Amino acid sequence: MRYEQFRREYTAAGLTRDMLDPCPMRQFETWFDQAIAAELNDPTAMVLGTVDERGAPWQRIVLLKGLSEGGFVFYTNYHSDKARAMAREPQVCLHFPWNALDRQVIVAGTVQKTGSSESAAYFASRPRESQIAAWASRQSAAIGDRAALEEQARRIRERFGEGEIPRPEFWGGYRVLPTRMEFWQGGEHRLHDRFVYWRGAAREWQIEQLQP
Repeated sequence: MRYEQFRREYTAAGLTRDMLDPCPMRQFETWFDQAIAAELNDPTAMVLGTVDERGAPWQRIVLLKGLSEGGFVFYTNYHSDKARAMAREPQVCLHFPWNALDRQVIVAGTVQKTGSSESAAYFASRPRESQIAAWASRQSAAIGDRAALEEQARRIRERFGEGEIPRPEFWGGYRVLPTRMEFWQGGEHRLHDRFVYWRGAAREWQIEQLQP
């Protein structure tokens, strides 16, 4: 089949204004709980969009690790390409592609680092091999081959032995504080249901329905 021949109707459900919570974060939690109940693969996977020093956008998948202080939390290496981009331009975008439910959630907002205690607490909860990987990988830097990466991990295992592995200073969390959130529900004949939350003059959330 050709690309243009792939199509299907979106018939999973509809979305109306009276179904929405006044708070977008609570609405997200409702949809997230439904994604969990539907046993979606990787429901925490979200596409993070940033802009580099040339103004060029870039995207990659990261994993949502919490909702706290009104924002979406994820973790990464502070020397990575994404971290450097966010340091230059803190306006970012998140996208949750819950295709099996004919749903998307899009979040625009400002990113900030989480506190060191929050980052340390999450790092301590990670599997040991994930802790080793955080130390071993110079994220986004070039490397010769897989064997070289495995050697870096071996050296970290040797360094810490059976002891506790502390959080590296170059690794930690970010929180995206939303200024705009869209909830998209697929509809028949491409007449999708789209609702956007945005901050009004009084900093209260406003809701508008958008045309598909």
